[in-house]
Amino acid sequence: MKTARVVVLPYDADWKTQFEEIQHELDSVLSNLVLDIHHVGSTSVRGMWAKPCIDIDVEIEDDSCFDAVVKALATIGYFHEGDLGIQGREAFGYLGKEHLQKHHLYVCVKDSEELRRHLTFRDYLRKNPDAVKAYSEVKEKAARLYPDDIDGYMAYKSPCIEALYKKCGLVKQK
Repeated sequence: MKTARVVVLPYDADWKTQFEEIQHELDSVLSNLVLDIHHVGSTSVRGMWAKPCIDIDVEIEDDSCFDAVVKALATIGYFHEGDLGIQGREAFGYLGKEHLQKHHLYVCVKDSEELRRHLTFRDYLRKNPDAVKAYSEVKEKAARLYPDDIDGYMAYKSPCIEALYKKCGLVKQK
């Protein structure tokens, strides 16, 4: 689901409720198969500007239950898209979810580096309002500069993200 138009909005407290609605639907078929369902990404951080798309990581014990998760998700309109070039997470698209907020759904094994990165970054931002303010300003400016260019938007944000990764221990300082 490639972004055609970059739209970044001020934090919306309703994003938490929207996540919970998606989580409830996922729980209806996954409750016995998964360890947790995490709200990650910018919409999960109070005060953070974000694209209005909920990022979700479904955490599983190990690869042995992955096929069962794929089959369960298929019963409610999700389809497996592979890792989309990012090792440690499996992406899912969906059909028939007009009743839910637009979202990205990933399944990750509990000890995957990608899950650790998402949770560490989210938790760091939740505890550091100055980082939220700085990152939000960069995102807002990037969206103004690159409204029709998601790659330009991402490239503009990259130095800020790398600096934050260093602060939260995701990149070793030299």
